[in-house]
Amino acid sequence: MPTNDPINTAPIEKFIQSVKVADNSRAKEIKIDIDTAKNLSYALGIVMARMNGDLEKFVAEYSKKSDDEVINVTLDGGTGWK
Repeated sequence: MPTNDPINTAPIEKFIQSVKVADNSRAKEIKIDIDTAKNLSYALGIVMARMNGDLEKFVAEYSKKSDDEVINVTLDGGTGWK
């Protein structure tokens, strides 16, 4: 079911920000509550599904092209070089 609805990437951005803060403070770990983890997993699932759909669409459109590009190469033995 293809869609172009905007994806809520806020949970992903929050996670990335949490990792940056932890890294800057030299923390050894980060902890997130289950609601944050669920929102992050849903957002990542939607992003990955959309990317996979886009890739499948691209491959399908690319494979429909039946025109093979023909490249002609002529070798002249190096004449004309100065």
